Amino acid sequence: MKLTPKQYRWLVIAAAIVVLAVVNGAIWQKERHLASGKIVYLELAPVDPRSLIQGDYMALSFALGNQVLSALAQQESVPQGRSQKAHNGAVVVRLDGQRVAHFQRLDNGAALGAKEKRLRYRLRNGQVRFATDAFFFQEGHAERYASARYGQFRVNTKGELLLVAMYDEALNRLGEMTQ
Repeated sequence: MKLTPKQYRWLVIAAAIVVLAVVNGAIWQKERHLASGKIVYLELAPVDPRSLIQGDYMALSFALGNQVLSALAQQESVPQGRSQKAHNGAVVVRLDGQRVAHFQRLDNGAALGAKEKRLRYRLRNGQVRFATDAFFFQEGHAERYASARYGQFRVNTKGELLLVAMYDEALNRLGEMTQ
């Protein structure tokens, strides 16, 4: 079946509308997540100093990820960092008074306590990832993030995380211009 130029034009327009609807729907979901998600702070873990700050991004690793790897290794009787299969999972954390997340257990479906949250993670290539493994910033602003100790996330009811900002040891937001 050969399309006429008029049919082809309508097909292109319909495809463009579908693509725009999908993209705008995804943007709306992320904006809603940022607006309504609960704040959670994850402590950063040391990373290779050569990759800590590269150009206009910072490589990220979280202490909670290391604790998840240890718990998975114990659960599977596999040495940490060895042949753990790629999968998606959840970890249960307890939030302290400042909303800093502390490892409690791997999620087993049990009900959560009053100050507990379920956080989704991805295990890939022996590394646990929460939302992202990098924080991007404006070129030339690396020094503003050198004292980063926490990542601030918004977590939704499904336990999905979105990285919002980086914070120092005293939970002061980094990267903002002082006037």
